[in-house]
Amino acid sequence: MVGDKRLLDKRLQIVDIPFPAAVVHGLPNPANADALLQGLRLAVEGCLDGRYSGLVTAPLAKSIIADSGVPFTGHTEFLAELTDTALPVMMLVAGDLRVALASTHMPLRDVPDYITAERLRNVLKVLHSDLNTRFAIDEPEIIVCGLNPHAGEGGHLGAEDDTVLAPVISALCKKGMNIRGPLPADTAFTPTAGSKDAVLAMYHDQGLPVLKFAGFGHAVNVTLGLPIVRTSVDHGTAFDIAGTGKADTGSMMAAIELAVSMVTR
Repeated sequence: MVGDKRLLDKRLQIVDIPFPAAVVHGLPNPANADALLQGLRLAVEGCLDGRYSGLVTAPLAKSIIADSGVPFTGHTEFLAELTDTALPVMMLVAGDLRVALASTHMPLRDVPDYITAERLRNVLKVLHSDLNTRFAIDEPEIIVCGLNPHAGEGGHLGAEDDTVLAPVISALCKKGMNIRGPLPADTAFTPTAGSKDAVLAMYHDQGLPVLKFAGFGHAVNVTLGLPIVRTSVDHGTAFDIAGTGKADTGSMMAAIELAVSMVTR
């Protein structure tokens, strides 16, 4: 929790949430899942009522929480539920490279049906709005990746790019947004695609490998569309090195710095 307004002497405040089961390095216990989620609930409540300026989260093991019997697909969806946010948008940031996702944690076979014209339109509106308000970019330039290889190759490799993506992009451009696409994902990130403030990938593993290759260790996960500032690390739990002192804190420090920057804006 960043920036508790009551703490003027810069001390670190610790909120103790006891775990019902003993904690063992590298061996997460589903019995402690509710305590983890309770910490998130308290943090979000503090942000909503003004006690905290922003939220920075460490990674959680989704499978461990799910094993406890609580349906949990990730921080993004859980925070959206807590803040009554209809459409959270996941974006990772590494320096000037920003990659947002039209879909997040779902099987690849479900993605084409999930990305409807309405959903894509709303995701682009959230992305455009938060680039403006959270990142102080006056006229955001956004590139949209095609869903299919070669952005459908004129319909020969899938119709969605021509029938769903292109009409939405065209309509938003007519309303004044600077959006280009759909572009083939294998060229959207290259200099030949031109300047851009963000790239919108259609699914998780279309955009994030590029981002993590470019900035692993200092990239930051940002949830757009929320009424609060929320950032997180760009990596998982790494239970295999828990307690060894080998963990790299670079991404956590970057997440804290970006949260402070967003709060300041």
